[in-house]
Amino acid sequence: MPSRRDSLSSNPSRSPGSPRACKNCATFSNPHRIASWKEGSVSTTTAPAESADQASLLKQPKAVWAVAFASVIAFMGIGLVDPILKPIGEQLHASPSQVSLLFTSYMLVTGVAMLITGVVSSRFGAKKTLLGGLAIIVVFSALAGMSGSVGEIVGFRAGWGLGNALFIATALATIVGAASGGVARAIILYEAALGIGIATGPLVGGVLGSISWRGPFFGVAVLMAFAFVLIVVMLPESPKPTHHTSLAAPFKALRHRGLLTVGITALLYNYGFFTLLAYTPFPLNMSAYSIGFIFFGWGLMLAIASVFLAPRLQRAFGTLPMMAAALVLFAIDLGVMAAFTENKVVLIVGVVLAGLFLGVNNTLITETVMISSPVERSTASAAYSFVRFVGGAAAPYLAGKLGEHSIHIPFWVGAACTLAAVFVLLSGRKVLAHIDDHDPAPHSIDEAEAITVGD
Repeated sequence: MPSRRDSLSSNPSRSPGSPRACKNCATFSNPHRIASWKEGSVSTTTAPAESADQASLLKQPKAVWAVAFASVIAFMGIGLVDPILKPIGEQLHASPSQVSLLFTSYMLVTGVAMLITGVVSSRFGAKKTLLGGLAIIVVFSALAGMSGSVGEIVGFRAGWGLGNALFIATALATIVGAASGGVARAIILYEAALGIGIATGPLVGGVLGSISWRGPFFGVAVLMAFAFVLIVVMLPESPKPTHHTSLAAPFKALRHRGLLTVGITALLYNYGFFTLLAYTPFPLNMSAYSIGFIFFGWGLMLAIASVFLAPRLQRAFGTLPMMAAALVLFAIDLGVMAAFTENKVVLIVGVVLAGLFLGVNNTLITETVMISSPVERSTASAAYSFVRFVGGAAAPYLAGKLGEHSIHIPFWVGAACTLAAVFVLLSGRKVLAHIDDHDPAPHSIDEAEAITVGD
């Protein structure tokens, strides 16, 4: 049976609530498909089932491995700075709220940049967009490592966010377009790269940060420069796109109530998400290596929940009930951390458990974005990411500021915002009721996009 997401991608103009029957839907009844470049994007055609079975998952073109390696490094950047927040504050004589701006500038620029990634890639093609993003990351991560003040690091992290947005927005389509053995196998590789990057980012940051807080920044610059060379040499030029994305499209998409509902929901729970990520290292008050190891556990749980748990729980209990449950559990988690902030064991367990709740919710809510709006997936994703990241960008700074008065308040506020997100989500259950009409397809392009944007 074709998935609801495949049917939407085959006919993006169809309203999510309209009947699925169409003469082209049979194209998606075969789960074994091969990817091809068409007008600068990935399209799919049917192929014999045995073609995917015969191809080994590991027997991929060098271009695929080059982009996968770069994807690991790009996703490492999410939690890389967690272990060095406190050392930066101590050595550069900055308060927690000032240091937390490293997250704020990164997320703010990433959110705004999501509005232009489609415009850029639709005009310059996938390879040039990838290389542009990598080059920006190399330059700004190296500059951050050479900084002499928190203000400089904050500014250079903003540039880093721009590069990451350009790269991540294009990596999935590039891997699917270049991989052999079918779309599903390509997406397994991509999801593996994403999970490895998220999980190892804090650990690598902790190891390098135990030497110097500059280490993680220089490490990213070196690895991304290596990835840049690999992609230049190994990735063939993609066809020049013929369809140009409009800059105004994401703003117009927010007129749709379903998309706006999940966007506001994400904005609210992201406050709790980034409070956990940016503020917890301060009350933990541990070494960079210890913080890195703790957040490695968080990243590992996040990756496992995103890739494996979320699809299974969705099929068993439904999308909206599972999202609401994950948010309630995360709010309870933050509440416990607020009540026992002086207890490091409680904080450590709370951080690791939060990875499970966030991994499930991030994937499901972003998938809901993909299928609840009548606009194209890329446009819906850009609009959602803009609202989510720009709104969540305030959390690190405000949490740090509140924490300077009481170490408990940031977690209480995060828990309250997360609970508010549950009420917003449930208020739109009527316009989102159709999202569970059909079972999702495992390892589909839409599922991978949901995991990417969510995480």
